[in-house]
Amino acid sequence: MKARALYRSWRVAFLVGDRRAAVLVASMAVVLVLATAALIVLVSPIVALALPFAVVLFLFMLRTPQWGLYAVAGVTILLPFAAFPFSIGFKPTFLDAALGLTFFVWFMRLANGDIRRLRFGLLAPAVLAFIGVAIVAFIGGLQHAPLEKNTLRRFGELVLGVMLALVIIDHVRTRRQLEGLALVIMFCGALAAFIGVALYILPDGLEARILSTLAVFDYPSGPGVIRYIEDNPALAQRATGTSVDPNVYGGLLILITAFTAPQLAAERPLLPRWLTGIFLAFMGLAMVLTFSRGAMVGLVVALMPLMLVRYRRLLPYALAAGVLLLFLPQAQGYIDRFIAGLRGEDLATQMRFGEYKDALRLIRRYPWFGVGFSGSPDIDLYIGVSSMYLLMAEFMGLLGLGAFLATMVGFYWQGINSLRRVQRGSTLEPILFGALSAVLGAMFGGIFDHYFFNIAFPHSVALYWLFVGIGSSAALLAREEGSADEEDEVAINPFKRIWKAAQV
Repeated sequence: MKARALYRSWRVAFLVGDRRAAVLVASMAVVLVLATAALIVLVSPIVALALPFAVVLFLFMLRTPQWGLYAVAGVTILLPFAAFPFSIGFKPTFLDAALGLTFFVWFMRLANGDIRRLRFGLLAPAVLAFIGVAIVAFIGGLQHAPLEKNTLRRFGELVLGVMLALVIIDHVRTRRQLEGLALVIMFCGALAAFIGVALYILPDGLEARILSTLAVFDYPSGPGVIRYIEDNPALAQRATGTSVDPNVYGGLLILITAFTAPQLAAERPLLPRWLTGIFLAFMGLAMVLTFSRGAMVGLVVALMPLMLVRYRRLLPYALAAGVLLLFLPQAQGYIDRFIAGLRGEDLATQMRFGEYKDALRLIRRYPWFGVGFSGSPDIDLYIGVSSMYLLMAEFMGLLGLGAFLATMVGFYWQGINSLRRVQRGSTLEPILFGALSAVLGAMFGGIFDHYFFNIAFPHSVALYWLFVGIGSSAALLAREEGSADEEDEVAINPFKRIWKAAQV
């Protein structure tokens, strides 16, 4: 109302010839134009274009945690490594800003009494226990390694990423809020897949120049941004999108593809089926172009229970995709690489075997709380292995790994029990199935990669727990609603769903 009244006053001022108001508005316009021109010349055109969008998003994020969750989803999917072009002792990342503002707004609503009763569900004690073990391991690790501010910051990002699940469970209390968040994830995921495919088919020089424009946001630049199998330019190129690393990109594609797939066969999808089909086609193609074998296996594992238990209509699509992958000439190199990995013949697989052996040595020496997050205490040992579970045991010991697995058992126990309460044809059904499938795929992919629990990749940690939070929130909604379906029969425009969810 205030903005509308201000607009009317300016309009009246111009109409009646109020020169002072006209001069004020004109001066503001000139300042805005000059500031934009200065940013274009002194910093980057990308920054100049992104700044107005960032200011508007910031104002919306101050209203409700829902917009903060949208921002976290968008950043982790589209610009996971982006940092602001200035330093405050360190360069804050977009993820730092999104997480920090989301938690701040959520906490202020709690302190102000807007949240009368926390809604964490049965999963909260397990998540808090997991975080507790991580903090104990972090403190214990300081006994044999000095604390660096970057390590402290990364550990804080990891803890916030895990706690993101609790914020989602508490805040997302209605189906409309859940649908809005799901739609943002699917649209951003489709855009990330399209970007990866589009960059891949461009000439290498043009692709490198385009990706290098992100250097203003602390992204890598130069010819090295293009990745190849075994880092050998003589071998095939690997798609990375804006995720820098093809395996990180593959992990992202596991989550968004498994989450989106149920919408294709659901009785009441959030999106038109033809649009969902296009989204999935780009996601599947991007996955193949990453040449990430662990990610591909994780995606297959994620989709199999989905297709066999509930959405059997997806089986023909899966079979068609498998036939294309087997017989297309362009896919033969991928299949050969996959077979070589199974046989342990390629360099990457052999290096993994060596890492597994060294990781087991470290875990045997420090079995309970690990070595912490600051570094290895022994010169003959190192932290780093291509497995989320072994890396977790290195950081937090077997107690930390056990706490994580117990949390995941609780997550699936809650989710599977809630599936029985979801009415067939409900919009809640594909969201819950998609979240359970996405986390399952990430857990299986985590056997071969470490990105979903690594302080060097806080966005992957946040993305993983984002889906845990969505699945838990959907499970609680299913329990609260029982067999009732509160949705109107009239379909709502997806963009209106997002907007209306953000108003709650």
